Amino acid sequence: MSSQQGGIPLQEVEGRPDYCNEAVFRRNTLPPRSYYIPETALLLNGQWDFHYALSPLEAPEPVADASSPKDWTTAQVPGHWQLQGHGIPHYTNVQYPIPVCPPYVPSENPTGTYRRTFHVPSTWEPGSHLRLRFDGVDSAYHVWVNRVLVGYAQGARNASEFDVTSYVDRAGPNEVLVRVYQWSDGSYIEDQDQWWLSGIYRDVHLISLPSHSRIEDWFLRGDLDSEYQSGTLNATIDIKTASTVTVNVAVRELPENGGASISSAEGQISTDGKLELSIPVSNPKKWTVETPYLYIVEISLSPSASTPGLIRQKVGFRKVELKNGLICVNGTAIRLRGVNRHDHHPRFGRAVPLDFIRKDLVLMKTHNINALRCSHYPSHPGLFGLADELGLWLIDEADLECHGFYDAVARPQDIAEEVDYEERKKLTFPQAARYTSDNPSWKAAYLDRMVQMVQRDKNHTSIIIWSLGNEAFYGENHKAMYEYSKEADPGRLVHYEGDVHAESTDMYSYMYPAVDRLITLAKTEGVNEDGTFEKPVILCEYAHAMGNGPGWLEDYEEAFRTYPRLQGGFIWEWANHGLWKEDDDGKSYYACGGDFGDVPNDGNFVMDGLVYSTHKPTPGLLELKKVIQPVRLAVDENNLVVTNLHNFIGLEYLTASWKLEAFGENTSLLSSGLLEVQPIAPGTTSKVALPEIISSLKLEKDVYLTVTFRLRDSTSWAEAGHEIAWLQHQISSTEPKLSTSLSRVTSVLNCENAGSKATITGLDFSVVFDKARGYITNWVAGGVSMIEANPATGAAIIPGFWRPATDNDNPLSLPYWKRFGVDALTSQLRSSTIEVTTDQVEIETVVFISPPVLAWGYLATTKYTISATGILTIAVSLKPTGYIPKHVPRVGLNLNLPRRFENVKWHGLGPGESYPDKQQAQRIGVWSVDSVAELQTPYEVPQENGNRMKTRWVTVGEPHGRGLRVTAGDAIGWSENSDRAFSFLATRHSAATIEAAAHPCDLVEENATLLRLDAKVAGVGTAACGPGVREDLLAKVENMSFVYVLEPVGV
Repeated sequence: MSSQQGGIPLQEVEGRPDYCNEAVFRRNTLPPRSYYIPETALLLNGQWDFHYALSPLEAPEPVADASSPKDWTTAQVPGHWQLQGHGIPHYTNVQYPIPVCPPYVPSENPTGTYRRTFHVPSTWEPGSHLRLRFDGVDSAYHVWVNRVLVGYAQGARNASEFDVTSYVDRAGPNEVLVRVYQWSDGSYIEDQDQWWLSGIYRDVHLISLPSHSRIEDWFLRGDLDSEYQSGTLNATIDIKTASTVTVNVAVRELPENGGASISSAEGQISTDGKLELSIPVSNPKKWTVETPYLYIVEISLSPSASTPGLIRQKVGFRKVELKNGLICVNGTAIRLRGVNRHDHHPRFGRAVPLDFIRKDLVLMKTHNINALRCSHYPSHPGLFGLADELGLWLIDEADLECHGFYDAVARPQDIAEEVDYEERKKLTFPQAARYTSDNPSWKAAYLDRMVQMVQRDKNHTSIIIWSLGNEAFYGENHKAMYEYSKEADPGRLVHYEGDVHAESTDMYSYMYPAVDRLITLAKTEGVNEDGTFEKPVILCEYAHAMGNGPGWLEDYEEAFRTYPRLQGGFIWEWANHGLWKEDDDGKSYYACGGDFGDVPNDGNFVMDGLVYSTHKPTPGLLELKKVIQPVRLAVDENNLVVTNLHNFIGLEYLTASWKLEAFGENTSLLSSGLLEVQPIAPGTTSKVALPEIISSLKLEKDVYLTVTFRLRDSTSWAEAGHEIAWLQHQISSTEPKLSTSLSRVTSVLNCENAGSKATITGLDFSVVFDKARGYITNWVAGGVSMIEANPATGAAIIPGFWRPATDNDNPLSLPYWKRFGVDALTSQLRSSTIEVTTDQVEIETVVFISPPVLAWGYLATTKYTISATGILTIAVSLKPTGYIPKHVPRVGLNLNLPRRFENVKWHGLGPGESYPDKQQAQRIGVWSVDSVAELQTPYEVPQENGNRMKTRWVTVGEPHGRGLRVTAGDAIGWSENSDRAFSFLATRHSAATIEAAAHPCDLVEENATLLRLDAKVAGVGTAACGPGVREDLLAKVENMSFVYVLEPVGV
């Protein structure tokens, strides 16, 4: 056995733990290099021995006896110990979960000790160089091999390699022991908005490399000339050698593209050092996200008596630059249609399998997303090769965030969150920056994080921008990071939102500005007197996708289209971060902050993604796909107006089809076919003649044209026929009709008064009216109960203004509504009259709907008309009085239907939910579901959901057809600011139940089907973090009238 006595001491500075010393972040680690795992590598993932201690001093020491005492167990690597029964997951967004006294951390610093044995494969070269590689350990760790301390590292999302050649026994078993500390000084600059999870959560490898001569590292840049035609592969090869060797670099087509040799070059080197080679490539196919064409570069070393002597790296040819103040690739300004993505798995935390990551990226591509920001650290190293292949613009971001210092500064000053953000920044950011970002003693640690990212990921074509981190204020240490990146890799741009004046970044970057402010910034920030500018504007975060949202997407997209300087942005964020939890009481759910007893926490702010915790799409992702579709479509007379929003390719890769549908009781396909679309260059618009049948058709029906653009051929991310873009355009319309008004039997009406109750009866129906309170309590038709009294209100039909809050309502709208008592409205009957004629009974009530304590309310005049055919028409006129709020959640009716009314069919937007600022992804049609439950959107934090807009009629009934149909009444009964194409929502969950539920498993169904009919509903906005609902999309408190016609069906 070859061994080295001693190793390094446990502490770099005696008496001070490495994990409490900002100047100590790497000890005995090898220089960072490009991510590459050779064939001569032993994967050490799997089951390790594991010991959990509450402090480092209680952690076990490496001992010769490898047996496991009782306090040892096992843990899976990669993995987090909190998800394997040790400690608890802890979620905070901004605030630190530990006292703020950098670089020091709590004495009770949970420590996980991992241990396993390995054997060096006998097929490896006997004298080879051996290194131990850790791709991700949170948060800091010491490493022992055969009880010798070989090194220390921190930087939880960065890799570290240790030379263990001298410590390994090549003939026998070897033991590696890793002591991992939950908290380190690095934790202060790893305060990303995610779960605090610890352990060895990425791959561990033992790697063998030739000892005499080897390729240590390489940097390959596929560049283009100034005309963006001819290419040059610039190769920097880092060689370790003790003799003269020849380095050959060859460019080839990928095997699937024929594997032909393109060009090559070689050079010699005699000592350790770097070799620079430039290889001209005549007119290579250019890499873009729309044409992600890759070549294979082979780097070989000769003579090479050992393996690996050949390195293969995929490379694309493209040029990134600022040109005319815009981010350009291959000379063309690009549009970023992006998302922010954390590494997340609902059961494994940040220990994400590569196939799960691939599914994420494929899902992005299939939803028209073309850009990804690795927030807020370098992602799993396998992600970047997938992005190269699939085609995504990447911002790779340094593992750096420390916005918890904001709370440390702001809370003692009692600075309210309501204070203007720019003002809060002035009061807090300079002080917060002094902790680390503008502190010279932290400069090396900051710089290391930039170096590690750049060196690991530098060969990936998809990365066009490096980012200096996130929400870490701004200081001299950022400037050092910027200078390093420009020196090490001048061919990429640099981003950092915290640099508000773009001193050391190549773009102005903002988070969550309102659209009008964004436009103002584009027109003024960094703009010269002549209107020119040197740097573009992007949104590194916008449209906070928390719960039922985001709104505003089309407004942002319109701003991007209108102002070229606005080059797009990145939605916050890709996925909910719920962790699957099974409680002792049998309940199971995707947990958020506080569900594990973690204090302090930031609750459900970790649930703010376009996909659920399972990474299945939410309605927000479907909305985004439609809004950002790369083909914009409109109808102009008998022409289809097609705008190609791609930056690089025409639309030849798509097929276009059309169909003409009539919507009545069901959907009728009138005609369909293919469209011949001539080539349309990127960024241009063309008109395509529509078939004559479309303009010549004269029908008194609701007729819609739908045009769809689909993939012509299969790609690496979708099959042929996948939908890319679509348009629905109304050709003709007609008044909504009652289903049975012409065939129903007319009967004599009777009205019987008994105390406070009036009962109206016909041939096969009865309606019960409560004269004391002014509402209907029961309606039976054909022996079937249509509506029933709600136990909470006593009414079967009642005006409704309340709904459960969304996550986006919680910061602003919910407290506002509650301040005005909208959640506690009561009713006072002012008057009621009943008028009986031969063909109808008309009941008119005047009710004052108002909250306790306050002096405002709606004076509601409601006219119930019961026809001799058994149809009920409800006309409501609202007049607000007193000190009124400006807006409420909704304006409409609440109906209490029997629980057996399970099937729902409607003509309107569908199949999914829709709100005034979140409806682009839904289509007009005749839709149906077999269960009310199918109408619910299963948000992982229960909230308002399931509204359907632009409804012409809706039927709710039993499986065999008996039920209730609702149609909008005559236009004369609707106020000008109301839309007769109303909204409806059917659910089994009351507003109170939803409001009280922390998780879906807490929802208790009512013994009824609750139906909402609304003349006005509020939009959803993005106020959880960003602008609230657009002013014109609020449900304003104002005079309003609406009419609904209710008729029994199937009875």
